[in-house]
Amino acid sequence: MIEGTLVVAALVAVFVITLIAKGVRIVQQAQTMVVERLGKYHRTLGSGINVIIPIVDKPREIDWHQTVAGAKGMQLERRFRTERIDLRETVYLFPSQTVITKDNVLVEIDALIYLQITDPVRAVYEIANLPDAIEKLTQTTLRNVIGELDLDQTLSSRDHINSKLRAILDEATHKWGGKVNRVELRDINPPRDIRDAMEKQMRAERDRRAVILTAEGDKQSRILQAEGIRQSEINKAEGDKQAAILAAEGTANARLKVAEAEAEAIRMVTDAVKASGVNPAQYLIAVRYIEALREMVTSPQSNKVVYLPYEATAVLSSLGGIKDLLTSAEKKG
Repeated sequence: MIEGTLVVAALVAVFVITLIAKGVRIVQQAQTMVVERLGKYHRTLGSGINVIIPIVDKPREIDWHQTVAGAKGMQLERRFRTERIDLRETVYLFPSQTVITKDNVLVEIDALIYLQITDPVRAVYEIANLPDAIEKLTQTTLRNVIGELDLDQTLSSRDHINSKLRAILDEATHKWGGKVNRVELRDINPPRDIRDAMEKQMRAERDRRAVILTAEGDKQSRILQAEGIRQSEINKAEGDKQAAILAAEGTANARLKVAEAEAEAIRMVTDAVKASGVNPAQYLIAVRYIEALREMVTSPQSNKVVYLPYEATAVLSSLGGIKDLLTSAEKKG
């Protein structure tokens, strides 16, 4: 009898402990639970210790899956049911999928989605499997977006594709209690033959740029060389001009000095001749005539014949005036 009582007491104790264990739920930070009472939504549990009524209250389980890194860099997809909802921003990595561009090129694209649950109740009751729904929606949306772009635009417009995907997914997931913060295209892989053609095109473009840069360098070098030659010629011409100007000024000044000296000499001779009573003009003509005769006679060319013009006889008459001038000068002496 006593043993039966002890067994019943032990069973009751185990039952009570089990009820207490099920009635006390500890929720970690940044997590939550959706509790139903008799199959109807009751409340959402926050972080810390929460007490629920066993059997009457029960956390709602949801279907979830996530991609984890396996051995040798392989990606493994894990599907499970859980009663805890993570409120942190979560990264969803979707496997490569093939899409067709506007110019009918098949490309493989990997996408990353950063999702955060903002309303756990909607995430539980508005959609059956939130990760699956986001994955399918991403695939269809990505096909529509890439189908509007050709290959070159797809490769160079990642920001445009990311922003457009984020806007569409954020609008769709809002009613599911989620918020898409970012969408990133991790990798875009065209077919092998397309990649080879792009590589050849890239090399050709680089060669073309190298040729253009070389031609531009030669052009600039020749321009600078021509500018240097032109400037050198200008400087040389300016120097020759200044030298010619200075030489002309020197010659002019020398001639001016000679002319002034001759004028002074003529003035002095004229004054002396006037004082003796002889015509100065005749005297000067006679002197110049005698100098010209002396130059002709003393010329090194022996085969030159000298002719005296007829008018020279009139000039020789002035020699008598010179004699008279010298005679008068001696008498005065």
